[in-house]
Amino acid sequence: MSKTSQQNTATDANGVSVIHTQAHTSGLQQVPQLVPVSPGGGGKAVPPSKQGKKNSFVDRNSDEYRQRRERNNMAVKKSRLKSKQKAQDTLQRVNQLKEENERLEAKIKLLTKELSVLKDLFLEHAHNLADNAQPVGTETTTTNPENNGQ
Repeated sequence: MSKTSQQNTATDANGVSVIHTQAHTSGLQQVPQLVPVSPGGGGKAVPPSKQGKKNSFVDRNSDEYRQRRERNNMAVKKSRLKSKQKAQDTLQRVNQLKEENERLEAKIKLLTKELSVLKDLFLEHAHNLADNAQPVGTETTTTNPENNGQ
């Protein structure tokens, strides 16, 4: 099995080279590879929020800069306070749930004991009824005065 392959390169309208590879011996289909023509064409995508901004010099003494910094500082403080408050609320909720859980566990123990006592009372009562009750068909026999003499 010898592998023979051919490569054809073409440039499309966007300035991207497409390399087509054909392999004769393998039954697999090759996928074209896209390669940028210019060396500076590749790189990371720039998020939309930073596309219009360039690394220009910012005057730190300007009023606009000061206002932006103050707004940012206030937003950071607000965010940190909100995060701290959320953590405190969560901790308080955890403590409440722990207390409720302890109360419920104590109630379970109490109800379990009560159930046990009631079961014992029921079984004792059922046992007493069984001892006092006579089975059906075994009535006390009375002597019949007619049959006494015979």
